[in-house]
Amino acid sequence: MGPFTKDLLKDKVVLITGGATGLGRAMGEQFLDLSAKLAIASRREETLRKTAEELSLNGHEVFYKVTDVRDPVQIHDLVEAVEQRFGQIDVLINNAAGNFISPTERLSPRAVDAVLNIVLHGTMYTTLEIGKRWIEQGHQGTMLNIVTTYASTGSAFVVPSAAAKAGVLALTRSLAVEWARYGIRQVAIAPGPFPTEGATSRLMPTPEIEEQMINRIPLRRVGNKEELAHLAAYLISDYAGYINGEVVTIDGGEWLQGAGEFNDLLEITEAQWDSLAEKTRKGK
Repeated sequence: MGPFTKDLLKDKVVLITGGATGLGRAMGEQFLDLSAKLAIASRREETLRKTAEELSLNGHEVFYKVTDVRDPVQIHDLVEAVEQRFGQIDVLINNAAGNFISPTERLSPRAVDAVLNIVLHGTMYTTLEIGKRWIEQGHQGTMLNIVTTYASTGSAFVVPSAAAKAGVLALTRSLAVEWARYGIRQVAIAPGPFPTEGATSRLMPTPEIEEQMINRIPLRRVGNKEELAHLAAYLISDYAGYINGEVVTIDGGEWLQGAGEFNDLLEITEAQWDSLAEKTRKGK
């Protein structure tokens, strides 16, 4: 039993890039359960078809089209096809992404482009294609961008992703002002660790790295996909109609853990605190 009424997204047509797997699929499932019509896009036809078939089992309306968001022509064709199928698009979820961990000095220009072209250029191209149509049609809508917690802070070892997501964050806040006059809202979600099959293998490739990641989170657990999907459903709903340009962090407090200068003192034992207190009292 979810937190929303079944008609929360009734009559809304939602397009999700990277919608066949992981967080994209989880959001799609949630939106369908709330009476939305769904279009999904990604590069792998077999995965897209399988996901669309599975999501359609309960009579839901799901459309899919193979699309590489790095190609503006393919994005144009995707949007055309979705409008022909459903008559309109009401919500765009820019979710397609690529990332991997690496010392930055080991990266080739091709590796950098692989991330920037999907995350930054792909988001920009899709936003432009749909935004221009909405403005021309006089159609109000919502764009939800999936960024990261380090879009604001930066992060070592994922520098192309950090740079690209920072660009998407700036895009969100910039268009929140520029396109609000057309009734177009911009919102974003900054997730912390949410294990998905693809991302986990690239970003947490060993149990040791995974354990280290979890230990950085004050809640001492990773997120589950339903938690993010519930947040996304609210943000694209009419109930969030006055939220514009906001980035909502959902990370169990992870980025705050790293932000405080003395946060690592959580590792100090009670006995060590007693010893420190004694030294403090003695002025040592």
